Amino acid sequence: MAAATGLLKGRLAIVPGAAGGIGAAVCKGFANEGAYIAAVDIRDAVHDCIGSLHGNNHHAFIADISKRPAVEELFKSNKTKFSRSACCLVNCVGIVQDKLLLKMSENDFDKVIETNLKGTFLLNQVSSRYMVQDHIKNGSIINISSIIAKVGNQGQCNYAASKNGIIGLTKTNAKELARFGIRCNAILPGFIDTPMIESIPEKIMDGFISNIPLGRTGKPSEVADACVFLTSDRGSYITGISLEVAGGIFL
Repeated sequence: MAAATGLLKGRLAIVPGAAGGIGAAVCKGFANEGAYIAAVDIRDAVHDCIGSLHGNNHHAFIADISKRPAVEELFKSNKTKFSRSACCLVNCVGIVQDKLLLKMSENDFDKVIETNLKGTFLLNQVSSRYMVQDHIKNGSIINISSIIAKVGNQGQCNYAASKNGIIGLTKTNAKELARFGIRCNAILPGFIDTPMIESIPEKIMDGFISNIPLGRTGKPSEVADACVFLTSDRGSYITGISLEVAGGIFL
């Protein structure tokens, strides 16, 4: 990641899914640019993320973002902790429950939709309500989707559906929230070096990489850099887009 320029100085960002992978990288990238971080996860490892960040104006929260009461309590507690509402949300939550369509259980499907899509809806709704109530005029919401949303992937009908739904949700929210000064964008990562791809057999992964024009997997920091840009004033005229950070795969 490039040297800090203070692009997000003084801003407060809520980052669900912060215990590792892209979420942890977003927290680091935002902190390096001067933001205060409210790191959120259902796992206790989120405290490790906070401990690794530059500065000390950060806090960790444990929450299950698929449940409305937990999301409502999260934003209430965040405002109490920081004495203000967050002006940035970067939703990095995402789970997989992979099985082929003919073998997938209804529970496997529902769990992924509940976490990935419903959780995104709840986070977007509650965070934007706080931004509107507090008259925040530089609000930014970024939802992490996936390149799989565009083309699908064997064994991931639930994941692809959830991440495609996030794109539609984001575009609609961008239209509804623009009048309040809140921008909403989606980022579609490709194959990024996170625990999510560790279970992919090497032979299959080699096949994927052979189809990536840049010839490699991506780094979590490269997704974080895109989030920094879209949240900062340098992205002030960008809303409703789906930005691919995928090395050119599926061009």
